[in-house]
Amino acid sequence: MKALIEYIARSLVDHPDDVQVSEVEGEQTTVLELRVAKEDLGKVIGKQGRTARAMRTILGAASIKSKKRTVLEILE
Repeated sequence: MKALIEYIARSLVDHPDDVQVSEVEGEQTTVLELRVAKEDLGKVIGKQGRTARAMRTILGAASIKSKKRTVLEILE
């Protein structure tokens, strides 16, 4: 899951070296925290949050296989 989000984010931004994804595991939920350069934040979120929503949808579909809920948080 972490590699998937990192790949998508690196493809979207101008500064792919600044993309960081950290994983926080819980019992039933895994939280992926995505950090990008400040000037790339808008590209990751997209107009009206559409890009972020699409990334969350892909992540949700991929996490069904592991039977564990995965949440994406985009941090500044």
